[in-house]
Amino acid sequence: MKKIVGIILAIIILISCENIIKKKEKPIANTGYQEINTDLYQLIKPSEKAKKVLILFPGYPHKGEDTTKEFKILKYTEESNVAVIFMNYNQKLWLEENEKIALAEQLKSIFTENNLPINDVYIGGYSSGGNVSLLISSYLNQHKRFKLAPKGVFIVDSPIDLVALYKSSQKNLERKFSEVSVAESTWIIENLENQLGNPKDDIITYQQYAVNTSETNTINNLIGLKNTKIRLYTEPDTLWWKKNRMADYDQLNSYYIKSLSEDLKEAGFNQVEYIPTQDKGYRANGERHPHSWSIIDQKELMTWINE
Repeated sequence: MKKIVGIILAIIILISCENIIKKKEKPIANTGYQEINTDLYQLIKPSEKAKKVLILFPGYPHKGEDTTKEFKILKYTEESNVAVIFMNYNQKLWLEENEKIALAEQLKSIFTENNLPINDVYIGGYSSGGNVSLLISSYLNQHKRFKLAPKGVFIVDSPIDLVALYKSSQKNLERKFSEVSVAESTWIIENLENQLGNPKDDIITYQQYAVNTSETNTINNLIGLKNTKIRLYTEPDTLWWKKNRMADYDQLNSYYIKSLSEDLKEAGFNQVEYIPTQDKGYRANGERHPHSWSIIDQKELMTWINE
């Protein structure tokens, strides 16, 4: 009997330890904030109830910890009593219906488990994380049952047009200018063709999933954002892209982001801001790169969130 009880206690201890590993909580010294880490996200929230919540999605291969290194937003969110959720959700250039539902449920659970306010939410993302931000924000606004309708959404130099991304990758493979460009373009084409087909034959499928298809002026996946504040950040440094990737202007995310801003305004989206920057793109290690979180003026972003 004692042996059985001992085994049961051991199992309970193991389960408890596993739960601690999955969700680690600790106060941040001298800030009045608490840090919570799980496999899905990192949350920095005030010890007292937060006024607002900012959700951030990383680029394709990255996680929340990468966002914290590249985007030093906490200094400003702490001043405004804003909780920040650094999502680990990545590797998505688009969202299918089942993925939107699953992500919406995941976000709802994060808010419930951490007692976060649901009436003042902002969502943003870098690169492919910007695609996710726009698509899930539109979805949440259209599906009120999740009770997480964001007031604002922003992107950082995101590849919003999948048809354009495919065609740009084709050009890069023809040029064979740099190993980085060839490797990335090969991967993009293989993945798009495997999952969506060739846009020459299947552009309707691309329209169904992409944030925007400029070739057909399709913005259907953003319809839920018509009354939402939208910011589109990008750094159209054509000289850098020409020198480092031999890319033309119409291959850049910037080109299609500007086009999207114009299409949205024409369609009656009256809270859209296209924000091109100059010489602000630098990685945390000091490397010059216009495709970076740093193109955002963090203090000014918080002013926008607090308006």
